[in-house]
Amino acid sequence: MSTTNGKVLNRYHVIFLAQSIMVGTGILSLPQKLSSMGYAQTFMPLLFGLLATLTAFAMVWLCSKFPNDDLFRMNEKLLGKWVGRLINFLIIIQFIVFSAGIISNYMHLIQSTALQEQTITLPVLCFLLLLIYIVSGGIKSIARFSVMTFFITIWIIYFTRWAIEKGDPSHFFPLFNFTSKEFFEAIKQGYFSILGYELILFYFPFIIDQKKAFRHSLIGIWISIFLCFITTAISVMYYSEWQLKRVEFSVLNLFKAGEFTFIERIDIIGITLWVFLILSSVTAYVWCAKRGVDTLFTKKKKQNYPLYVITIIIFVIIRMPFSREFQEKLFLASNYVGYLIVIWPVFLIIIYTLRKKQVQV
Repeated sequence: MSTTNGKVLNRYHVIFLAQSIMVGTGILSLPQKLSSMGYAQTFMPLLFGLLATLTAFAMVWLCSKFPNDDLFRMNEKLLGKWVGRLINFLIIIQFIVFSAGIISNYMHLIQSTALQEQTITLPVLCFLLLLIYIVSGGIKSIARFSVMTFFITIWIIYFTRWAIEKGDPSHFFPLFNFTSKEFFEAIKQGYFSILGYELILFYFPFIIDQKKAFRHSLIGIWISIFLCFITTAISVMYYSEWQLKRVEFSVLNLFKAGEFTFIERIDIIGITLWVFLILSSVTAYVWCAKRGVDTLFTKKKKQNYPLYVITIIIFVIIRMPFSREFQEKLFLASNYVGYLIVIWPVFLIIIYTLRKKQVQV
């Protein structure tokens, strides 16, 4: 496959890029991350959707002022060459560590459920080979994979029907039984689960109909928000408050409520299909990291050796000889940096407003 250079993303690509990148491992543990609010967490995904809508508007507005540049170029133009490059380098590091965190969490899930007596080295290598193949095709290849992923995986929501039947709707009430401290803790921990839509800052130059980019990306965002809302509501119905706090990957455990005479463990089907969602998220982040490396260090954008270097770094991070606790702290720090990227366009908009006459678009 060859790397794409022109405007190649149609409206369906934009919709499902936004949607599939957001649904990684985050939604699997979203009820646990919102557990500080107990049963009152049900409507938090809708609040996240409103926050995502506002921040996405700022992103698209900024991109519309630089229609042929991604965030890496905008940083250099608005902040100067050296400051911009320093910020870009930090963004690249964040994307690499964030990608490693997504893969590590998924491999931890596999090891704790399906491969309890085996190492994850071989699954990680196979995953990274698939990642290289998809990313090598460019952003259009990733967009096509995202569209395919949606239709391959969306039907697994059917497996939650037994959890709905066994759940207790009375758990939804009272609606506002939480403190302000619990509310802000839920926002801090839970918003990680919907990160991904901010990557429009990097693939915006490839969108064909840029004037409708916000509308199309918003459709993808709210598809993901709706899925998060459904899974959170079902989890609240099915689990006790104690279970919401302590059951890791609680969404997959909802599948265990299912009953088929010919399938012993339905959750294994969910875990297997989830690899498509993980690939959709990680390939997009790695593509952005590669694009940043190309901007900083290489002149020829079609070279793939930066991709190989990034993949090796990700493998080293995942398999580094440190404790699980250290890895989790590293990945958590990367998540918080992801919050900065979400609000970064607001800062750049201020800079653009102040330096509008000096900036060359």
